[in-house]
Amino acid sequence: MFTGIITDVGTIAELEQQGDLRARIRTAYDTATIDLGASIASDGVCLTVIALGDDWYDVQISAETVSKTNLDSWAVGKRVNLERALKVGDELGGHIVSGHVDGVAEVVEMKDEGDSTRVTLRAPQALARFIAPKGSVALNGTSLTVNDVDGCDFGINFIPHTKEVTTWGDVKLGDRINLEIDTLARYVARLHEAG
Repeated sequence: MFTGIITDVGTIAELEQQGDLRARIRTAYDTATIDLGASIASDGVCLTVIALGDDWYDVQISAETVSKTNLDSWAVGKRVNLERALKVGDELGGHIVSGHVDGVAEVVEMKDEGDSTRVTLRAPQALARFIAPKGSVALNGTSLTVNDVDGCDFGINFIPHTKEVTTWGDVKLGDRINLEIDTLARYVARLHEAG
């Protein structure tokens, strides 16, 4: 489990297709405190650490995960949002995030509003019904509040701090973004269907 509060921005150092995709991610985390088998959310995707070095860790990514996320666009040098798994007693500053991406949204509009940037994304139709104004979503692993919803489109506002400490300062029109809908929204919709 994660909170959607990004604690490091890593860099893809190596990519190798070995049946599954293997990625080496450079990080500022103290890798001496990371166990083999640990889960680290990388652009919102919960990935398992399979090897460690002084300033890097490796993950193995299945073809299924690549097909359901934007990880097919990873390239050496790309910056990625990172979050280590939640520990009992940690502050829950965002919302409960599983690291299981539901689909990919597309950035369809961007405009500056004061010091902030308003980004409009288009969700897959099957997921749009789970996104509500003032509800939570995780986008590339970042816990965010939805400002408005219009059909499959929804708006997020990024303050300067968020753009500085995550990869959101790098985003551009047409980017594909990993989308995880709020777990509570999923269950409320399910209960509504059953009722």
